[in-house]
Amino acid sequence: MRAIVYSKYGPPEVAKLAEVPKPLPKDYEVLVKVYSSTVNRTDSGFRSAEYFISRFWTGFLKPKHQILGCEFAGIIEEIGQSVKTFNKGDKVFGFNDKTCGGHGEYLTIAETAAITTMPTGCSFNEAAAISEGAHYALVDIRAAKVERGQNVLVYGATGAIGSAAVQLLKHFGALVTAVCNTNNVELIKSLGADTVIDYQTQDFTKTEIKFEFIFDAVGKSSFRQCKPLLTEKGIYISTELGKNNENILFALITPFFRGKKLLFPIPSITKQDVIFLKELVQQGKYKPVIDRQYNLVQIVEAYKYVELGQKTGNVVLKIVE
Repeated sequence: MRAIVYSKYGPPEVAKLAEVPKPLPKDYEVLVKVYSSTVNRTDSGFRSAEYFISRFWTGFLKPKHQILGCEFAGIIEEIGQSVKTFNKGDKVFGFNDKTCGGHGEYLTIAETAAITTMPTGCSFNEAAAISEGAHYALVDIRAAKVERGQNVLVYGATGAIGSAAVQLLKHFGALVTAVCNTNNVELIKSLGADTVIDYQTQDFTKTEIKFEFIFDAVGKSSFRQCKPLLTEKGIYISTELGKNNENILFALITPFFRGKKLLFPIPSITKQDVIFLKELVQQGKYKPVIDRQYNLVQIVEAYKYVELGQKTGNVVLKIVE
């Protein structure tokens, strides 16, 4: 089968199209013929190993699993002998950041993992983009214990995580202030944001609203910068480590004191999470935003675009044309 393989950590050019053996499902696994995947910050981070800590999961000296692609959508081609919840021919989507595999024509995954059938009427491209940004947003929203009626600010509302966060927060009943660029103001309004701040013409730190939760979905603000905007017991979460890894330090210290806190939840995802996201898609309460798509031979170009940090929503990698 064809797959994008990386045998060492490094820039986008280390990812190469190659022929590799087709995987075989174990008794408890399904074999998925992948139609669409995405290229995202998770894949880029694992490939570059820019944060050395990622190597604790991916391998210290070289990648343990050489086919990236944590998101996928496709059709089940084979099932293991012990599989009970899926059948051949089922259209499925899911997320796998442990062994990945979405950047290949086939992958295997346990039936109990973060995989479920696709929402009715959803394309493979749309299904592939449902879970990466949304599950990161969901982890942080849960950690902040957001309640109905609370004011929440989403900084970086146009990325995969931010655009999902706006929609999930509205589902949970929050009052959402979203920060984005000029070109995407109308898009973010259409996702349900109550207030949109254009950072190219406005300073978001000058807003008079106080927030129970500030969520930096792109890691470009700081706890110190946002602290004056938080309520007395407000919570700040960023998707990045911060300058000099300060967010780890603040996450260790601030929970021991009264008042404003920085949290740094460790992301995780379950089958129940992807089922929840599927239900929101079917109810019209969540729709992944798609920027553009590439094919396998354009993988380097896709990574370079993602790493500009300017994408709007998700970048799809089309496996089957």
